Amino acid sequence: MRATVVVDNIENSGIKGEWGLCIYIEYNGKKILLDTGASGLFAENAGKLGLSLEEIDYAVLSHAHYDHSDGMRHFFQINQKAKFYLREGCLENCYAKKWIFTKYIGIGKGILEEHRHRLVYVSGDYPLMEGVSLIPHKTPGLSSVGSREKMYRKDGKKWKPDDFSHEQSLVFDTPEGIVIFNSCSHGGADNIIREVMESFPEKKALALVGGFHLSNKSEDFVRKLAQGIQETGITFVYTGHCTGQKAYEILKEELGSHAVQLMTGLVMEF
Repeated sequence: MRATVVVDNIENSGIKGEWGLCIYIEYNGKKILLDTGASGLFAENAGKLGLSLEEIDYAVLSHAHYDHSDGMRHFFQINQKAKFYLREGCLENCYAKKWIFTKYIGIGKGILEEHRHRLVYVSGDYPLMEGVSLIPHKTPGLSSVGSREKMYRKDGKKWKPDDFSHEQSLVFDTPEGIVIFNSCSHGGADNIIREVMESFPEKKALALVGGFHLSNKSEDFVRKLAQGIQETGITFVYTGHCTGQKAYEILKEELGSHAVQLMTGLVMEF
């Protein structure tokens, strides 16, 4: 399989970056798009990278935040065939909230209704195609993470700490092992590796690709996470976006050559 980073925070070789993530994946003759970044930039970058969005067979939303979904309208204008796969818990209701201050950070208002005929809501371990699955969080108590990160979901007039039930991993079976894409890993990168491997107990964990949501974390927190990642036995982590440069450098210290920096235009082959 071959995966190309279409959008990441870090621009590369004249190809622009933004706060967001989009990855184009080619696997067994099919083309899969993971997320659409925070704007229409993903379409511009795809053209520069020689990637055809019209040929995408499946599109997947990793979770219900704007920096992964705000390009969806552009995608639907360009691609007329692919269904977009979302976790069953995806709604337009995600906020950052501190005291009386709130900021909407979710899917663009109206997108889910406007394009409902192109959306597929999935639950449980969902087989996207042969060798490819969508895996939900299985770790209990993730609402404590939402509370810590000041991330909430609005349910009517009630505010609930986000439990990230709208977040999912896109998982590929390769001859070398399981490759996991989870764009922000809000549930914890080490937890996500364990969650996915519970579904594939006979397989080896080869790589986790995505942001680790560490840009606001302490050095101790990052080093502890690195230890947790090592304990899973996974071979590689490719990380960027919401990981942050300082946290990436700490991960690199701890994980050495097993940690690789994501950036726009990076090509990964497994």
